[in-house]
Amino acid sequence: MKLADLLEKTEYSVKQGNVDTEIAGIAYDSRKAGKDFLFVCIAGSVQDGHGFIAEVAAKGVKAVIVEKEVQVPEDITVIYVEDTRKALAFVSAAYFGYPAKKLKTIGITGTKGKTTTAYMIKTILEQGGIKTGLIGTIEVLIGEERQDAKNTTPESYDIQSYFARMVEAGLDAVVMEVSSQGLKLNRVAGVVFDYGVFTNLEPDHIGENEHKDFAEYMYCKSLLFGQCKTGIFNADSEHLAGILKGHTCSVETFGFKKDADLFAEQMELVQKPGLIGVKYHVSGVLDFDVDINVPGRFSVYNSLAAISVCRHFGIGIPDIKKALSHVTVKGRIEMIPVSSYYTLMIDYAHNAMALESLLTTLKEYEPKRLICLFGCGGNRAKARRYEMGEVSARLADFTVVTSDNPRFEEPIAIINDILTGVRKVGGEYVAIPNRKEAIAYCMRHAKEGDVIVLAGKGHEDYQEIRGKKYPMDERELIAEIQGEKFDKKQRDTV
Repeated sequence: MKLADLLEKTEYSVKQGNVDTEIAGIAYDSRKAGKDFLFVCIAGSVQDGHGFIAEVAAKGVKAVIVEKEVQVPEDITVIYVEDTRKALAFVSAAYFGYPAKKLKTIGITGTKGKTTTAYMIKTILEQGGIKTGLIGTIEVLIGEERQDAKNTTPESYDIQSYFARMVEAGLDAVVMEVSSQGLKLNRVAGVVFDYGVFTNLEPDHIGENEHKDFAEYMYCKSLLFGQCKTGIFNADSEHLAGILKGHTCSVETFGFKKDADLFAEQMELVQKPGLIGVKYHVSGVLDFDVDINVPGRFSVYNSLAAISVCRHFGIGIPDIKKALSHVTVKGRIEMIPVSSYYTLMIDYAHNAMALESLLTTLKEYEPKRLICLFGCGGNRAKARRYEMGEVSARLADFTVVTSDNPRFEEPIAIINDILTGVRKVGGEYVAIPNRKEAIAYCMRHAKEGDVIVLAGKGHEDYQEIRGKKYPMDERELIAEIQGEKFDKKQRDTV
């Protein structure tokens, strides 16, 4: 493909060489550059691609895209742009033949709920016969193919590659999580989404290498609605006006407010043996009852967002109801059906804000006891440990402190930091460093009506220790514990 064709939607100037050269591939990682490639120099938070030009030149690249003055061998074409990240997005789309135009595209942004909403949309669409791919925090799904995700929103070249593979696999639509960082860094530049979804907004991702303040965070979230055709918004968000600022899309809303296009009424908490959920009535432009095996008010919001999108695809109400009745998301309030005696779930809550939201939701079900098991990651801010300890001690009836991903720290040191927060509030607790033993303790001491939440790991299937990831999936640990016989007399008071 000629370089000129790759650059057809990019504003640029030629500093050296010409754009009539043939390009065999695109790389933004010097390790993946090859003969006759175009190399796009990305300035990251850790490394700057402009510093690898000599390396890629030795590999035979034909052209480079830069945003800084750099020395480049004379036989390599140099293209200058103002923003190499944006250029990467546009040339990648051109290289793969603009695959997003061949799919119905759905982008979801917000502080919380992106992952669950994405899976709900995918489940409903596929229940209605629409083959749907997914790009998200947990994984990328292309038909039967699955691969672990590295970022919530991948780099633009990878996104376009996924889109192209989805088209090749015969998929009809794609739903993806669009993070504030992904928008800020132009990872979805040039993509015009058919539908954009706003879930909610709370202070998060503010700090070094993320967003300088809440205003910038909100602004970056709002960018999605300048590049989608139809925007679907949480009408109850106090930040809705800020998110709508600058939008170019048509506007639809969902929530509990009766002036929303789609709103929930008659919400009820549902408890079944070993399971908890919620049911409500959908009103507004649609009219039917919904029953979901995912607890809490936020599950109503997530499902309303999903319904709001999927109604545009002509999915019938019976298919919507059936899909929502069995939708599950790995590591997001994931119920593990081990007993009708108590409820056991796994959730990714790994900071104080997420843990507080989770435990507050579960307390609404008035369990006999709410038991919270969690740890904290090593080589991360200590404040998170104190905060999570305080939250669990304040909201749970019993706290089990264990190991998460200790990385290069000693697990017991992390646990002691967490216990500082626990003891500050007071309440019952136990510390068990081995995570399997901690889970077994919870299961073997469970009382009828208890709700046990294993927080922090969620979808992760490893434990990171001293720079190495060891296999550890809590679902497997639970299965192993179930297979190990124990005397019911061991169900002593925790």
